[in-house]
Amino acid sequence: MMIVLFAAALAGTTPIDEGAAPTPAASGVPAPVVAAAAPPEAPARAPDGQVLPTIVLPTATAPTAPPAPAADAEADDGGIVVNARRGPPPGDPAIAVNKVTFAATQAVDRAVIAPAAKVYGSVIPAPIRTGFRHFFTNLTEPVVALNFLLQLKPGKAAETLGRFALNSTVGIGGVLDVAVAKPFKLPYRRNGFANTFAYYGVGPGPFLFMPLVGPTTLRDVIGLGIDRAFLPAIVGGPLRSPYYVTGSFVVRSLNDRLDDDRRIQAMRKAGDPYLATKEAYLAARQAQIDELKGRKPKPVQAPAAPLAAPATPAATPDAPARAPDGQVLPPIVLPSPGSAPATP
Repeated sequence: MMIVLFAAALAGTTPIDEGAAPTPAASGVPAPVVAAAAPPEAPARAPDGQVLPTIVLPTATAPTAPPAPAADAEADDGGIVVNARRGPPPGDPAIAVNKVTFAATQAVDRAVIAPAAKVYGSVIPAPIRTGFRHFFTNLTEPVVALNFLLQLKPGKAAETLGRFALNSTVGIGGVLDVAVAKPFKLPYRRNGFANTFAYYGVGPGPFLFMPLVGPTTLRDVIGLGIDRAFLPAIVGGPLRSPYYVTGSFVVRSLNDRLDDDRRIQAMRKAGDPYLATKEAYLAARQAQIDELKGRKPKPVQAPAAPLAAPATPAATPDAPARAPDGQVLPPIVLPSPGSAPATP
């Protein structure tokens, strides 16, 4: 047997089982190329007859690309995405300073202004307080009439000048408001340079809370400054006197604080007094501008109060401050000296 194997090796052949076909090597024909991935029909055998394991080479395949990330995963799973706002809210870039001023003003009002207003109300009779209010309101009429002219409303300008003439004479320098009664029926109308700016499309600008002025906007404070400088610049004399400026400021401020006490208390009961004050002021000013332009004013929302607080229907900011001089009064601060209305 060993001699046969040795002879077969020299001849380049392998032993052949019975019935097996000769191999290509034995016939001298080159072996065909067979794909490595295709296993043979019959198992391979070693010379000693043992079945050899079949080795299959894997075919080359393209790498599998990872799945593309979902473009909007939160939209697929139905989740709620909350985008946190960074920075101050729109229209209130100085909110940090405004809140500090607001808190300080509340403290001053509770400690000084509110007690002084109560003493003033208990000492000065109501008819005298009303006379003071009419007098200071009458001084704003020339500014009101001028702004009606600038807004191309000559009819209202004429009525305002008529009020000024009647109250300055028959009304004893404006102490009595005789123009509003029959047969004249000439009501007081608020107006000022800030209203004129708004009438011609000037925006309110950033919201501000200023000492001695209270809630306002950049447009308001500029217009208010022009209003209050206009008449003293023209008339001069006593209107420029520091005694008149200081005295009128104190009297008007105490009157306004008494009239607005219920509204101020309602503001303080809101969940966020600063926000309630700002929104009420801006809504009231927008209502004034809408009325000036002949549009229907939007209803003003009352500030939200805590659940435990009792409802106070009469103390809502649905209407602007009631100062006859036309100023939209801050809820907890003294208004600045002058006679023209604050404007948005």
